[in-house]
Amino acid sequence: MKNVPQVKLGIVAVSRDCFPMELSVSRRKAVVEAYKTSKGDIYECLTTVENEKHMEKALAEVKEAGVNALVVYLGNFGPETSETLLAKQFDGPVMFVAAAEERGDNLINGRGDAYCGMLNASYNLALRNIKAYIPEYPVGTASEVADMIGEFVPVATALLGLKNLKIISFGPRPQDFLACNAPIKQLYNLGVEIEENSELDLYAAFNAHANDPRIPEVIASMEKELGEGNKMPGILPKLAQYEITLLDWMEEHKGSREYVVFANKCWPSFQTQFGFVPCYVNSRLAAMGIPVACEVDIYGALSEYIGTCISGDVVTLLDINNTVPADIYESEIKGKFDYTLKDTFMGFHCGNTAICKLTAGTMKNQMIMARALEPNQEPNITRGTLEGDIISGEITFFRLQSNADAELTAYVAEGEVLPVATRSFGAIGIFAIPEMGRFYRHVLIEKRYPHHGAVAFGHYGKAIYNLFRYLGVKELGFNQPKGMLYKTENPFK
Repeated sequence: MKNVPQVKLGIVAVSRDCFPMELSVSRRKAVVEAYKTSKGDIYECLTTVENEKHMEKALAEVKEAGVNALVVYLGNFGPETSETLLAKQFDGPVMFVAAAEERGDNLINGRGDAYCGMLNASYNLALRNIKAYIPEYPVGTASEVADMIGEFVPVATALLGLKNLKIISFGPRPQDFLACNAPIKQLYNLGVEIEENSELDLYAAFNAHANDPRIPEVIASMEKELGEGNKMPGILPKLAQYEITLLDWMEEHKGSREYVVFANKCWPSFQTQFGFVPCYVNSRLAAMGIPVACEVDIYGALSEYIGTCISGDVVTLLDINNTVPADIYESEIKGKFDYTLKDTFMGFHCGNTAICKLTAGTMKNQMIMARALEPNQEPNITRGTLEGDIISGEITFFRLQSNADAELTAYVAEGEVLPVATRSFGAIGIFAIPEMGRFYRHVLIEKRYPHHGAVAFGHYGKAIYNLFRYLGVKELGFNQPKGMLYKTENPFK
């Protein structure tokens, strides 16, 4: 995916001057060896930081090496001033982790006390208002630290992406979609840039791409992708023209940013003026790593991009849409899967989910829009959705949102898409999340979240949760297990 940053890791060992520096050096080498053996490449800074002069030298070395995500490794107690200044002056995500003691017969000269030093490091980070990634239990052997660094990589990827992200939107939210409000102050706090445009800007750009010589090539790509699902080939030229329009706008409007996502108006006047539904194009851009959120959902686009960075895979944005009928639950789910009816729901959108995440994708028209715009006639301007059941497997449902009071909030829940036919339309799946009924009431409703949620295909809850904590999200919801009451949950059943 071209729209996602590549992390180049570096590690700097730090050492308290009253502890043997050799201890930090040898432990750093062991971590580097363990990481390269099991995970991948990492730049080993050979300067061990004992004071501020060392810090400046190490900083210059990692910058020269192109490191964009740094591991500060406490091989012993560590120098709390210089190690935190290193984090402050490094322009990128920073992780702090510490060495465990190795052997019971080496606790005189071989004892590092990094367990203690991590406490001082965290305190000094707070004093200096420095954000840093600290693992759940940040002390370990070389192999354990290597695993912790591996968990840092997706978080660092998302942080680098947000730092260089521009969200481009077209049009205001549709009427009665106040839930997708987007106070922009928190975007700036996150380091995200926002460019808001009129639908007229998009319409003018689209018309300027009429007869673009690249259209046939894009049509051929669409035909190959759709295969037998290409049921409405007559709409492909307009869709290809629209895809080129968005990609060109992205390149021309990046400005100082490296990465771009969209949040676009897609109804009701879109169909009457553009002459199609944009869902299929949105799905194709999502597959390229360029999410396009429906209905000008700016924080939905932001959430999708976070999922793209963390998973390294295609994501989607869905309505938390409708309940599963009891007869489908009784015949297809009960006794086969360990979920109650209230644990299940259907996630749906018109057709924005990439074809690689559908069991079979078919080009269709948007049925709901057709009821109002093209009743009782052959579909024309409502063509352009990609429909099909979403593939079964593990998922993470999540959202980062600035609420109506401009406070940053978020939720994350792991679950799965069940291998059960939906018998419905759109891009849709039957989702199951443990204790979804309680989560729905005491997080989604109680905390006033909109109906859109981002979906990553796999279990990425730990990384997403860690990212949200790094970003300073104070109100962070999740699907709490039985016996763990929400603050608003009635204890009297």
